[in-house]
Amino acid sequence: MKVLFTLILLTLSALTSLACEVCEKRQPSLTKGITHGEGPQNNLDWYIVVSMCVITLLTLFYFIKYLIKPELKHQYPIKYKILHHENESR
Repeated sequence: MKVLFTLILLTLSALTSLACEVCEKRQPSLTKGITHGEGPQNNLDWYIVVSMCVITLLTLFYFIKYLIKPELKHQYPIKYKILHHENESR
């Protein structure tokens, strides 16, 4: 039931976050229908948008990469020392 409620809530929030008709007319063709407002006005704005997308995609890539296969260089990383110490104190 919680999953269904969350799914409905996310779907409704996605529908309300789309651009309205007035904003769509003022948007460039690349961002039409995605955001509110006028969108990027000059080339500097486009560089900022593209660099933000690149940083976001790189962050997502490395997040998934290290989530799936973390690179542990030491045989006994510090996180195990902390977890082991917490278990001893109980």
